[in-house]
Amino acid sequence: MNENQNSKDWEKHEETIEKFIQTIAKNMNLYGLTSSIGRLYGVLYFAEEPMTLDDMREALEMSKTSMSTGVRALADMKMVESTYKKGIRKDLYQSEEDWYKSFTSLFGNRWRKHTESNIEEADEAIEALTNILEKSDDDALNERINRDLERLVYARNYYDWLMKFIQVIESGKIFDYIPKNK
Repeated sequence: MNENQNSKDWEKHEETIEKFIQTIAKNMNLYGLTSSIGRLYGVLYFAEEPMTLDDMREALEMSKTSMSTGVRALADMKMVESTYKKGIRKDLYQSEEDWYKSFTSLFGNRWRKHTESNIEEADEAIEALTNILEKSDDDALNERINRDLERLVYARNYYDWLMKFIQVIESGKIFDYIPKNK
C-alpha cells in the first residue's frame, strides 16, 4: 500500500471516530450532561493512554477550568477515573471502560434522588390533605380531597415500586434479567 493511501486511511479513521464522538456528545443530555462533557468523555474513551487536563485542553481546545469541571462531573458519575503512571506528576484520567457499570451508577443516582424527592412531596401532600379533610365539613371539598388522596396513594405506590426497580439496577441484579452483551 502506498503512503498516500495510508494517509487517506488514517484520515478516514479519524473522521469515523470523530463522528462517533459527536454522537456520544449529542446524546449526553440523556444523562443530564452537556455536549462538551460528552465530547470530553468521547476523547478519553478513544485515547490510547490516560490523559492530563492539559492533554484534554489541547485535544478539545477548551479551557483547563472547563476540562476540570467536566472531569469532575464524569468522575461523580463513575464514567471517568483518576489513575497513576510512574514518572508523571500531573493527575491522569481515563474513561471507565464498563459502560454497564457507568449506566447503573448514573441511572441509580439520578433516579433515586428524584424519586426520593417525589416520595417526600407525595407524603407531604397526603398529610396536608388528610389534615384538611379531618377539619372540613364541606362535602364537595371532602369528596375532591378523597379523590385526590386516592391519586396520591397510587403515585406513592408507584414511587415505592420505582425504588425497588432502582435497587435492582444499582445492585446489578438487572443483569440477571437482561444479561450484558459481550
